[in-house]
Amino acid sequence: MDNLKYRFFANCPKNMGELSGIEIQELGGTDIKTAPAGVSFSGNMETAYKMLIWSRISGRVFLELSSFEAETPDNIYTNVSKINWEEEMKLETSFSISCDIINSTVVNHPNFAIQRVKDAIVDQFREKTGERPSVNTDNPDIKLHLLLKYNIGTLSIELSGNSLHKRGYRKSGGPATLKENLAAALLIRSGWKQIAEKGGSFLDLFCGTGTLPIEAALIAGDIAPALISKSKGPAGWLKYDSKLWEKLILEAEERKIKGKEKIPPIVGWDNNKTAVTSAIFNVESAGLTHVVHIEKRDIERYDRYNTEPGLIVSNPPYGERLGDIEELFPLYKTIGKRLTEDFKGWKAAILSGNQQLSRSIGLKPDKVNNILNGKIECTFTTYSIYSEKDRSRIIEEMQKKNKTKAPLSTGAQMFSNRLKKNLKKLKKWSTKNGITCYRIYDADMPEYSAAIDIYEDKWVNVQEYAAPSEIEDEKKNRHIQEILEGLISTLNLHKKQIFMKTRRRQSGSRQYERLAMKGEKHKINENGNNFFVNFYDYLDTGIFLDHRITRELIGKLANNTDFLNLFAYTGTATVYAAAGGAKTTTSVDNSTTYTQWSKENMELNGFTGNNHKFIKEDCFKWLSNANSRYDLIFLDPPTFSNTKGIERTLDIQRDHSNLIKSCIKILRKEGTLIFSTNFRKFKLDDELFSHYEIKDISKETIPLDFERNKKIHYCWNIKRKN
Repeated sequence: MDNLKYRFFANCPKNMGELSGIEIQELGGTDIKTAPAGVSFSGNMETAYKMLIWSRISGRVFLELSSFEAETPDNIYTNVSKINWEEEMKLETSFSISCDIINSTVVNHPNFAIQRVKDAIVDQFREKTGERPSVNTDNPDIKLHLLLKYNIGTLSIELSGNSLHKRGYRKSGGPATLKENLAAALLIRSGWKQIAEKGGSFLDLFCGTGTLPIEAALIAGDIAPALISKSKGPAGWLKYDSKLWEKLILEAEERKIKGKEKIPPIVGWDNNKTAVTSAIFNVESAGLTHVVHIEKRDIERYDRYNTEPGLIVSNPPYGERLGDIEELFPLYKTIGKRLTEDFKGWKAAILSGNQQLSRSIGLKPDKVNNILNGKIECTFTTYSIYSEKDRSRIIEEMQKKNKTKAPLSTGAQMFSNRLKKNLKKLKKWSTKNGITCYRIYDADMPEYSAAIDIYEDKWVNVQEYAAPSEIEDEKKNRHIQEILEGLISTLNLHKKQIFMKTRRRQSGSRQYERLAMKGEKHKINENGNNFFVNFYDYLDTGIFLDHRITRELIGKLANNTDFLNLFAYTGTATVYAAAGGAKTTTSVDNSTTYTQWSKENMELNGFTGNNHKFIKEDCFKWLSNANSRYDLIFLDPPTFSNTKGIERTLDIQRDHSNLIKSCIKILRKEGTLIFSTNFRKFKLDDELFSHYEIKDISKETIPLDFERNKKIHYCWNIKRKN
């Protein structure tokens, strides 16, 4: 498989760039930069193919071939000529070129730039072969695209061919139909994936030709859009890897078989007979006849809809497309009335091109987003449907809370505002990725110097960094109190759910010393793995959240391996290895407490038996006597240690080279060592590079919630040299 890194760009519906960026991250994209209508990102060819197969929001996906200064028209020709076109396409391959110009002083008309690109390609082939490839603007084998922006030219190959929004199921259309990728984006934004996973139903009150119900079924059933469109990928491109494509398609087929069984009830209504006929035909074309139910039904005259509460998403008529606006006010009022009376406990989302019509629904919105549907500026409004009794109760509770709640001090309010800003960004990311334990604040403001982590939306662990000695105690205490007040107000937690500690510069093994003796543990989940954490007894809780991605990496590498975890702490990495399919695991740590904790974490996840060993011993001593061999080793020592009962101390800067060499001795020929440290001033011994293949993976192992602190840890992938 091609592991080279490429730079890509995927466009998407306007104002959906952030949502598209989350999707791209889930599909393996890195170095993501979002714009309102597109996302640039890095990845290998597997990332690109997954985008072409799985992306629900993207329109077109471009792979960058060359980026260059375009100060004159000749620069375009010269730089396109530098590309070896025989590596990209055959002589008989037909191609087309498109061009976009943004604030360029070099070229005013795209046709001129297109001509320069075409001349460069044709001239190169003519010089080498005596013949020229053909241009086909209607149905080319490959499509090229030139972007001229601020006199920078970027030439790309359009891997998607046709736009990905064309799923292929819409055989029968109608007026004012939503594009498939916009429909999918609206469903994702309104939380349909999470609702479907919990068994909630879906209903579209104005289904038209069935786009929203069909996209809802594809999302709920984990069905890749490419399986519906029967896409073959960029087959006209010479670097196209057909085996990789077929492998990923096969994986998608397997997921489809499993996912189809879990699709909850999905229904579309419309009072237009022609639209209903088209919708039924499109549902059949998508292969969802027994999954999606379409029927002719008028919102003003229907029986109560009895099914599990879930989500309603609808795109009712809004004047610009179907009739006079004045005539539509009664319809929108009816929508509000029906939602209130007959869909209590549901969530609803309405797309409308007229704000006056949206307001006439008469419900208080949870959120309003601005959406561009074609050329029509629309609002996408989400609602929670409460009964009058529920609404009265909620209002009463809020009033009571506001009466009893004292106003925040200026400092606490300032801290709360920063926390809200962080949570706005992190909540979307954590929800989309199923992350329930993450960092929400990391000394963002100097006067409130603390690291704050939230666990399962239930508990908050605050580690206040020790303030300089010159700061008065009164001021220190006030800042602590303001942090506490801000957390309680912003997160709606009781103070008993907040655990506060002070992190000072650690020496020796003090980081791991007991602060208390409660022994009380709570269960958390990370990527389907369960762990015990302790908020009382130690400075750290039993899991290092910044190593979330590192643990995922270990899980991916562990299949069919013998895994060794040195300085194992509470064995979280061992759990990932076992869950990833490791044949055996060995966890070594000098602490009796942590060795027992590791065992409890493994048992919590169902991993018991002789294949899983827990060794309480000094890692240096154990390594000197080790005679077993391992395929995968995780080495994550503390920065300093002078553990009681052991004469020798550990200094990671001084001792890391010997530790790594000792690990390599017991590493099998093709094995992998993952070495990590959180020592901020750490420098890897240069001598090691001459002996081993070393790749710095620090950047890609630091999660979004720790991006503020780039030195939270360093991490390397180390192998023997061939």
